[in-house]
Amino acid sequence: MAIVLFTDFGSGDLYVGQMKAVLQRLAPPIAVVDLLHDAPAFNVRASAHLLAAMVGCFGEDSVFLTVVDPGVGGARDAVVVQADGRWYVGPDNGLLSVVGARAAKGDCWRVVWQPDDLSASFHGRDLFAPVAATLAVQGGLPKAWFEHTGRLNVDFGGDDLPEIIYVDHYGNAHIGIRARGIPREALLAAGAHRLSYARVYSDVTEGEAFWYENSQGLVEIAVNRGDAAQLLDLKIGDAVVWA
Repeated sequence: MAIVLFTDFGSGDLYVGQMKAVLQRLAPPIAVVDLLHDAPAFNVRASAHLLAAMVGCFGEDSVFLTVVDPGVGGARDAVVVQADGRWYVGPDNGLLSVVGARAAKGDCWRVVWQPDDLSASFHGRDLFAPVAATLAVQGGLPKAWFEHTGRLNVDFGGDDLPEIIYVDHYGNAHIGIRARGIPREALLAAGAHRLSYARVYSDVTEGEAFWYENSQGLVEIAVNRGDAAQLLDLKIGDAVVWA
C-alpha cells in the first residue's frame, strides 16, 4: 500500500511539501511515493498518457494522487477512479481517463465532500490529498463523501497519442505510443527527421538519433550520449508519424 504522487507542480517548488504535510497528518503510516512532479505543465492529455504508462509497477490498492489541473476552482468535478484494483484521485478533466479506458475492470465516483477550508486554487492540498489519505487508511470510500457515476465527464479514450508527451532531463522524447506491435523496420518521422529503430543506445554510434521501446513500454526518441530534443528541435506536443 502506498500513496503515489503524480503532478505538474515541479520538483523544486513549494506545493509538493504542503500536500505531503496533509498526507502525513491524515495517513501517517502510509508510504508516499513521488512518481513524478514534472508532468507536462497544464497539458492534461499528454499527462494522462504518461500516467497510464507508469502505473504498472504499483500493486493493487495503491492510491494515486494526481494533479494536473489548469481548471482548478472552475466547474470541473473532483473524482475517484478505480481501475484494475488501483485507486486514482484527481480532477475530472481527462487526466484519469486513459488509465480508466485501458483498465479491464473499473468504476468512477464524483467527490461531493468538501473540507471546511477549501482554497480556490490548491485543491491538490485541500481536497484531493484528504480524499487520497482517507482511501489509503480506510481501504475504501466513505459513502457520504462520494456519488457513484460510473463514468467520467471528460474521456480521452484508450487509444495511443502520436505526439511527444514528455522530455526528460537527458533530452529523450517520450511518445504517447505503446511500442509493442510496432514493426522494428518502421521509420519514425518527427518534423524533418526520419529515425530508425535500435534496441538500446549502444547499438548506434555516439551522437546518432534513433527510436526504441523504453522501459515504460512507450516509443522514445533518443540520441546515444546526446540530447535528442536539442539536436532534433523536439518539444512536447510535436506530432510524430510512421514513415
